[in-house]
Amino acid sequence: MSLKSRTGEATLRLYPCHTADGFPAVLARSRLIELMELAAVRLMKPNLGESESSVSIEMRVTHVAPTAGSTLRAVAAYAGVTGRLHRFTINVFDESGLIGSAEHTRAAVAERRLLGVARRRAGKAGALMTA
Repeated sequence: MSLKSRTGEATLRLYPCHTADGFPAVLARSRLIELMELAAVRLMKPNLGESESSVSIEMRVTHVAPTAGSTLRAVAAYAGVTGRLHRFTINVFDESGLIGSAEHTRAAVAERRLLGVARRRAGKAGALMTA
């Protein structure tokens, strides 16, 4: 099955936003990015091996409009592959139209190796981790 002709989608139902620490009551950029990544992961996942996963390498995001809409929909389209690096274009919509877009790159990785590297790094926590 070719990724080229498929899309991946993810939806997010928003609940009334609350302001905190001076932020406006609209969708935070971090939630927009989370939704974008989820759409790309869903598109890529069926093409990974049984012991593989994917990790985010790069994301160029444009947040074009604020939203307090109730439902968001992210649509990822496959843009190609170079080695282990898979590229996607992603658009996010609310009830009124486009609110964000991105170019996103994910790498296929062996889960066991990824978790091993993370554990080794956790064992080397340095002075930067202390308050």
